[in-house]
Amino acid sequence: MMSLHALAGRLLRPDHRFAHHLLAALLALLLSACATTPAPTPQACPAAPACAPCPVCPTPPAPPPPAKPLEPARWEELPGWREARLAPAHAAFLESCKALARRPAWLHVCQRARELEGADEVALRRFYEAEFTPFQLVNPDGSRDGLITGYYEPVLKGARSRDRINRYPVYGVPDDLLVIDLGDLYPELKGMRLRGRLEGRKVVPYYSRAELEQRAPQLRDKVLYWVEDPIELFFLQIQGSGQIQLADGNRVRIGYADQNGHPYRSVGRYLIDNGELAAEQASMQGIKAWARANPQRLDELLNANPSFVFFRDIPLDSAGPLGALGVPLTPARSLAVDPRTTPLGTPVYLDTTRPNSDELLRQLMVAQDTGGAIKGPVRADFFWGLGPEAGALAGRMKQTGRMWVLLPPALAPR
Repeated sequence: MMSLHALAGRLLRPDHRFAHHLLAALLALLLSACATTPAPTPQACPAAPACAPCPVCPTPPAPPPPAKPLEPARWEELPGWREARLAPAHAAFLESCKALARRPAWLHVCQRARELEGADEVALRRFYEAEFTPFQLVNPDGSRDGLITGYYEPVLKGARSRDRINRYPVYGVPDDLLVIDLGDLYPELKGMRLRGRLEGRKVVPYYSRAELEQRAPQLRDKVLYWVEDPIELFFLQIQGSGQIQLADGNRVRIGYADQNGHPYRSVGRYLIDNGELAAEQASMQGIKAWARANPQRLDELLNANPSFVFFRDIPLDSAGPLGALGVPLTPARSLAVDPRTTPLGTPVYLDTTRPNSDELLRQLMVAQDTGGAIKGPVRADFFWGLGPEAGALAGRMKQTGRMWVLLPPALAPR
């Protein structure tokens, strides 16, 4: 077989009219073969001369695996545990047991908890230390600090029928909203749901917030109530539940029924990114003030969050709004969490500070709710209760905190 040098010599003789073109093509082909190896960075692997053997660059080290979300802890590692009052959280945990007691892993713990209803702090601390093991929640990058925000149950003014004051609809669940539980087919996706609608024979994403506003006439039969303030209605959707003071003097409670499947996007972040508000101004109160000062841009602001919540009526005689666990929430003791790492119903010890201050807030809570913006192990939403005062606290709360979940032996990770 003719060598490359011999072939080049023959091609460069004067009687080969297309020698230079053919040689250039051949060299380009050989160089392209070398290029099949991914190009190295100049620092890690210097460029090799033309037609030299393709360089073998060092393989970059694989990124470390994400940290496990639950790290075993000792009771003395929980800041302020010995001084924390447990009775208020124990009452909330008894509410959790109304949903948990049917599960084998919780049967014994809930029986013991009921026996201690009204017990003193010494007996309660002995119970929690005997029946639970603390695990500190850890972020994938190994950090232990996370964001603690607040939410509450607002009260809006409204009516059962549309009038010139109450013009903004509160919708129930539309008939064409499909909810597909992926865990039915794929057990590893348990708890994950896909929402959409049928278009011919295809399942397509459900309508976004902006699209739903355009479809208002088709949804008139799904209107539960009409309210007078679109900003308050928007924040009602973010809170997930609330009450409506009706024009006839009655009051009703509504709660989360479903959602359109679109991801939650922070309108506060939208205003910050567009230079409308500084980060320290983007509280609920700051966002409301901006919206009222810029009514011509209200649709732009609200549609920055494509997520849309649908509601249902809830009996007003319940002790509080119902959380994702299906039990009433307890003011200042219920948390919304990410259930992928913090099982609903479990006690959670929280180490944070009060809204917009350095005053310590260390207490036992109970994971009883979820939220579209509550994602990640060290992330929680603190339920403050009903009305404007609770709303003022919730709107200002954006604190750093740490969390420990308390698990019975049957649920402790191996």
